[in-house]
Amino acid sequence: MKINELTKMSICIAILCISAYISFPLPFSPVMITAQTIAINLVALILTPKQSFIVTLLYIILGVFGLPVFSGGTSGFGRIFGPTGGFILGFLIITPLMSYFKGKDYNFKRYLSVTIIIGMIVLYAFGSVFMSVVQSISIVQALSLAVFPFVVGDVFKCFLSSFIAVKLNKVINK
Repeated sequence: MKINELTKMSICIAILCISAYISFPLPFSPVMITAQTIAINLVALILTPKQSFIVTLLYIILGVFGLPVFSGGTSGFGRIFGPTGGFILGFLIITPLMSYFKGKDYNFKRYLSVTIIIGMIVLYAFGSVFMSVVQSISIVQALSLAVFPFVVGDVFKCFLSSFIAVKLNKVINK
């Protein structure tokens, strides 16, 4: 890999780590409102599928081995195997998928479609099923706790990250 690719990847890891600290707990849900949605979308929209997978994997490894990089500054295996672990592990699935389907052009509508259709739907499905299994609750209950309260905000975050990604890609990929 070239130096500029490694630099982009390093910055993306840092952004992912920092975004977890921008979080707000909800009294009725184990899932927090965070800036991670924006960061994960940016990782996928700026990097190649392979690079985005590596960045996400390294981010998860940092958190699993004790660095406080998960939502709210938490870390450890407990977070991966807890109620919200499916969302963290889902990042590994959605980042290369979104990166693959984003296309070669810097197109806001395509980026937005990819982040909403692939990013949100696949992540919500994976995270909800995981939460349902871990907490022994129904899928409907998991959706009520971990998806429905977040849809509007996540759509807004998809708009924001798609807009930022188009601008960044035009600058960093000249």
